[in-house]
Amino acid sequence: MKRIIGLFCGSVLAISCHNNSEVKVNTSTNNAPIQLDSAQAKHLLTLPLHCIDVEYPNKLGQVLGSDQDLKGPRTLHPIFYGCFDWHSSVHGYWSIVRILKQFPDLDKSGAIRKQLNHNITAENAAIELAFFQDKNNKNFERTYGWAWLLQLQKELLTWKDPDAERWAKILDPMAKHIMKAYQEYLPKLVYPIRTGYHDNSAFGLSLALDYARGTNNAVFEKSLTTNAVRLYDHDKNCNISFEPSGSDFLSPCLEEALCMSVVLGEDQYRKWLKDFLPEIFNPDFNLEPGIVKDRTDGHLVHLDGLNFSRATCLNGIAKALPELKHLHGLANKHLKYSLPNITSKDDYMGSHWLGTFALYALSKN
Repeated sequence: MKRIIGLFCGSVLAISCHNNSEVKVNTSTNNAPIQLDSAQAKHLLTLPLHCIDVEYPNKLGQVLGSDQDLKGPRTLHPIFYGCFDWHSSVHGYWSIVRILKQFPDLDKSGAIRKQLNHNITAENAAIELAFFQDKNNKNFERTYGWAWLLQLQKELLTWKDPDAERWAKILDPMAKHIMKAYQEYLPKLVYPIRTGYHDNSAFGLSLALDYARGTNNAVFEKSLTTNAVRLYDHDKNCNISFEPSGSDFLSPCLEEALCMSVVLGEDQYRKWLKDFLPEIFNPDFNLEPGIVKDRTDGHLVHLDGLNFSRATCLNGIAKALPELKHLHGLANKHLKYSLPNITSKDDYMGSHWLGTFALYALSKN
């Protein structure tokens, strides 16, 4: 890990490594929303920057059709080859774009833009798309990576910036391919996937719906909402007391509740949620943060991510129904447990992805 950080800090992105270990995350004890300020943004920016150009270690997850498919990550994915796996690389780019969009002064030298311009080219994007079009990899990153690519594209499309506009145009064929694949896949999904892992259907639907609405894509939005209601409308009595499993980074109950909060009207949602998670209406409802005992273990550290994703869900659910405002305090409790734990100098198994989940939770606070 020291070698990786050393290489990174010697690159054009070195400006973001300075004094990283001294950055303190604001975790005040009151229940007011934890806001992203420039110091926190600078801290979170170091996390994706330290890995988007780190090719190894890497988990490819591809299906081999022949010996010819045995290639290195940078050859297969010339844009999204860093940060251990494809989806983490994608949401690492999302984090960088999201932060620069809000805090442009964090790249006064233009070094970060230069690096993104080097990676996000039409030639590289064509190679990325060809991988998805390979018959052996039609299910690659379904639907977690798909949804994060759409999130990245939404950030670019909603940023009035020449570089962002060019990057969005370059990535547009891949975004369109993923939307088409999503719309073909959902009607075939008879039962939702309810795990606490990448393939959780509700998580992907929520992110994809955010993209559809953020880019005014009514056709895609209709496909997502129709299928979300079909998959979840009759669900009752989700047993949240069984959560979390040992390495979850998503809450099956809360992800579904969040998804339905953005597809149902307020009255419909209230009725549905009282059947699905009745205990959440109790002002004394409590949910303890997931405990991580070894942050060098790539699976156990997932529970820090769970705390961030739970915070996102709890805040979103609370915003949907005014009587659930007590959930904001519970969201803060989860954020405060895990925010101080992440740094680019932490073990790579956590540092390559946790910053995105922290940033996403703060962006929905």
